[in-house]
Amino acid sequence: QVHLIESGGGLVQAGGSLRLSCAASGRTFSSYTIGWFRRAPGKERKFVAAISWSGTATHYADSVKGRFIISRDNAKNTAYLQMNGLKPEDTAVYYCAAGETNPGDYWGKGTLVTVSS
Repeated sequence: QVHLIESGGGLVQAGGSLRLSCAASGRTFSSYTIGWFRRAPGKERKFVAAISWSGTATHYADSVKGRFIISRDNAKNTAYLQMNGLKPEDTAVYYCAAGETNPGDYWGKGTLVTVSS
């Protein structure tokens, strides 16, 4: 069992940056793939980024490639999403997820990111 808690969301102007954190409980955090997803107002949840258990492999949605960076610190049981060059269309609730193969077995409750124009 893994419990995930996101933090770091807030209000930021377009072009600004935020770093989201995903703190996990449980001894097996380092064995899970971690992903970030987002749900914009009135829209379905979408994939943003994922990172392998070792941190050596990452994958990004085209919409955030080159602007967002996913990372993890297994010693701290924490994953991060560095978001740069934020746009109003990045406004969403951001969720952290974990899974043995693909992220999705466990979910956090989300953190709201609002980007003003």
